[in-house]
Amino acid sequence: MRLLRPVAVTIVAAILFAFGAVPAFAVILVEIDKSTQRMTVSQDGAQLYNWPVSTGLRAYDTPNGSFKPFRMEKEHFSREWDDAPMPHSIFFTTRGHAIHGTEHKRNIGRPASHGCVRIASPFAPEVYEFTPMGTPVYLR
Repeated sequence: MRLLRPVAVTIVAAILFAFGAVPAFAVILVEIDKSTQRMTVSQDGAQLYNWPVSTGLRAYDTPNGSFKPFRMEKEHFSREWDDAPMPHSIFFTTRGHAIHGTEHKRNIGRPASHGCVRIASPFAPEVYEFTPMGTPVYLR
């Protein structure tokens, strides 16, 4: 009986896999276009969201490149910028650059930050929940 148990488990797993019972992993992609101040979130190649953002001022340019978020904090306050609130922070550089919510809505759509990517607070929780650590983030 003991020998049959591993064989039975293997057979059941193979049947579930063959019939698609194993959950598929969605490919999430976040793209930020600094020239248009827009963030696009796609899943498996289909665009889900397209929001205006605010990236860094010329003196505090948001870096270009390909990144993978490595730290996330729902409630973060900047130690560098007077404890400024950074709700739903998704950190993508070790220098402290993050995608995060902001209440400074009048500046959304134009460069205004110290290097982070600001998104209007109503959308920040969606981005936070939809962007797990390791999700590709492209800035250009």
